[in-house]
Amino acid sequence: MLFKLSALQATTRAAGAVLILGGLMAGCSSTPVDPTATWSPNKIYSEAKDEANAGAYEKAIGMYEKLEGRAAGTPLAQQAQLEKAYTQYKSGEQVQAIATLDRFVRLHPASSALDYALYLKGLVNFNDNLGLFSSWVRQDLSERDQKAAKESFESFKDLSTRFPDSRYTPDARLRMVYIVNSLAQSEVNVARYYFSRGAYVAAINRAQSAITAFRDVPAIEEALSLVYRSYDALGMTQLRDDTLRVMQKSYPNSAFTRKDSGANQGAWYKFW
Repeated sequence: MLFKLSALQATTRAAGAVLILGGLMAGCSSTPVDPTATWSPNKIYSEAKDEANAGAYEKAIGMYEKLEGRAAGTPLAQQAQLEKAYTQYKSGEQVQAIATLDRFVRLHPASSALDYALYLKGLVNFNDNLGLFSSWVRQDLSERDQKAAKESFESFKDLSTRFPDSRYTPDARLRMVYIVNSLAQSEVNVARYYFSRGAYVAAINRAQSAITAFRDVPAIEEALSLVYRSYDALGMTQLRDDTLRVMQKSYPNSAFTRKDSGANQGAWYKFW
């Protein structure tokens, strides 16, 4: 009887050990397997590029992050950072892209790709799907938040100052001109809004702010017209006539000085 009980206990213990071992094996099998574990850095980079080109941005970003760790201290790791930033930008993750680029600039101040990093940072802030071809859409940069535009300008300015011969600098300078024009137009948009509400003093102040802050930009023409019309609405004839003389001298062919123009003609930059 004792022998039988001992055998039964041994059998039970063995069965329990099998169950525990099976549970451990099941737990191990549920652990995610990293398919890149045996890949070379070059293969990871190639696969990340393919994923990004296919629009699988999240996968691509994950692979670039792995590559940063695997190839740390090499040019390929730097390239991975820049590619990750561009992929974040393409996927609409502007904040993350800026953070990645700021980290790159901080860690690699002597990198041969620093000009591209500055250009890409300016591009990320420049707009989201607008830009130099904004006349094709119904909203332009001047009607949107100006914080990003100013930050974009600073990045492009940094690029053009530090790397005047960079292949990215000509485009950066064009975008800087566009940003300045847009910032000026933003002020005029506000002045126009005040004018349309009958707040003529506020319209004059905002339009004059644009005239004072900016030079040789198209928006100044409309700014002067708003000042002229506001003075006229307020019955301040002397200031109105002084403004008209400035307009006629500065913009002799301006549509705003013709009697048939007026506010109904719309802004100079609208083509619809």
